[in-house]
This record gives sequence, structure tokens and C-alpha cells, in this order.
Amino acid sequence: MTAIQIKNITKSYREVTALDDVSVSFEFGRIYGFLGRNGAGKSTLINIIANRIFADHGEVLIDGAPAEENMGIHEKLFCMSEADLYDRDLRVKDHFKWTGRFYDGFDLNKALELSRKFNLDTKKRFKALSKGYQSIFKLIIALSLNVPYVIFDEPVLGLDANHRELFYSLLLKEFENNERTFIIATHLIEEVSGVIEEVVLIDKGKVLLQESVDTLLERGYSVSGMAREVDCYCEGRNVIGFDELGSMKIAYVLGEKTALPQGSSLQISAMNLQKLFVKMTGKGGGGNE
Repeated sequence: MTAIQIKNITKSYREVTALDDVSVSFEFGRIYGFLGRNGAGKSTLINIIANRIFADHGEVLIDGAPAEENMGIHEKLFCMSEADLYDRDLRVKDHFKWTGRFYDGFDLNKALELSRKFNLDTKKRFKALSKGYQSIFKLIIALSLNVPYVIFDEPVLGLDANHRELFYSLLLKEFENNERTFIIATHLIEEVSGVIEEVVLIDKGKVLLQESVDTLLERGYSVSGMAREVDCYCEGRNVIGFDELGSMKIAYVLGEKTALPQGSSLQISAMNLQKLFVKMTGKGGGGNE
């Protein structure tokens, strides 16, 4: 079932096009990686979905209903934002209470339990928290909300390795216990590769692909060897990038693997999600978010 539909969304800031005719869909009951470099357009699209800003063209549908200025969507969707949208003078425990007033599905007991697991002092004011604990506070709110659609925008900024691992573990546990749609928007590909089921890759305001992780990794591979042999092998194939060192070359390919020519010294290897991301988004910067 298609839960969130993005239809031909375009958003510009003066002369910069942040999103260029973006169409993508998210189904219910899946964990998505919304991947892109900093400035690719991820946060812009998330803010449009959350009704924080409005598109110049196109529309967002949630459960088939237009999302723009639709208060009925409020109880279905939560976006954890990288930006600090909270009262900085309010204590954490009071933020939890106010969240419960805005969202019927907020579980205060779960928020307090998660605070203990993360060692978050709920008596502290938001402004007294470190950058990492501000992120943890926002993660706890998102994980404690019983809503069908939760979007995490760069969720692990400032978190140490132990806290990042704890977050991913809790996310998977939440998904198992209460299936819903989780969308993780991030540029930290390697960390989320073992969590996500489907990839939406955006670069310079355009969606480059949407595909299941398993399918993507099955048809992504690298071929290495002498440059001349690699170039011959790659003729007519969908090559997304190269690495070269002297007379040696590695090509990164999307498509069906075929047998190497008899007597060839070439080698074929699997390509991980991080490498695929780097090669598809290139070395240039994206647009503005």
C-alpha cells in the first residue's frame, strides 16, 4: 500500500532549484534510506512533507489525501528535524508532556524508559544539553510516538558510536513490535546499510533511483584489471564510475553480471552501498537544502 506519494515536486530559492520535478513513493511497513549528499535536497523535501514549507509545484499525498495544510495529517506523520525547533528554556520532561498534548499517540512512559537507556537527564533544559544529547532527545520523541509515518532527518548527528548503535537497535525493535514506515534521511550510508530495506537516492534536487537494497546490491558490481581490458569489458554497459591507479583500473557497473572473457585477468567483486552512492553522486556538490 502506497502511504506517501510525492508527485512532481519542484521548489526553488531565487535562482537555485532545490527540488526539480521530484516524484517518489513510500509504502507502509518498510524502512527506507533517503540518501543524498549534504545539499542534495533531502531536508527541503522533508520540510515540504511536514508542511513547514510549501512546494512551488506538485503535491504530497498521505494515505491518498493532499497533505498541504491538512490538519488531519498531523496525527499520522512525525518528522524528526535536524533543526532545533524546541523551546530552549524548557526542561526535557516538560517537552515530553507538551508532546503528549499535541500527539495522542505519544507514550510518555516509553520516552522516560528510553531516556534511562540513553542516560538522558530529563531535568535538564534543552539548551543545557550537548549537541549529541539534543539529537538523542529528538530521537526519543520520534521513537515514543505511535504514528504510522516517522521521518528521521540526519538522526545521529553528534552521537557517539555506542549511542548510534543503540538507536539503530531500538529502531529495529520498534519496527518489529509496531510495524510502520520509517524514513531515514542521511548521508552516512555505511551505518544505515544494514537497517534499511529500500533506497531512494537524491542528488542535486533529482531522484536518481528508488530500489530495494537487495536488488541494488545484486546488480551492482566492480570489475578490475588492466585499463585496456576493463575498457573493453565495459563497452555497452551502465558504468557509474571509475577508479584508476597507473595502468590499473576499476569500473563500477550497474547491470547483469556476465562471464569474463576466456583467459581474462579481470576480477569481478561485489559493490557495497557506500561505494555505489559515492559513484552515482560524483564528486561535485549538490544544490542547496
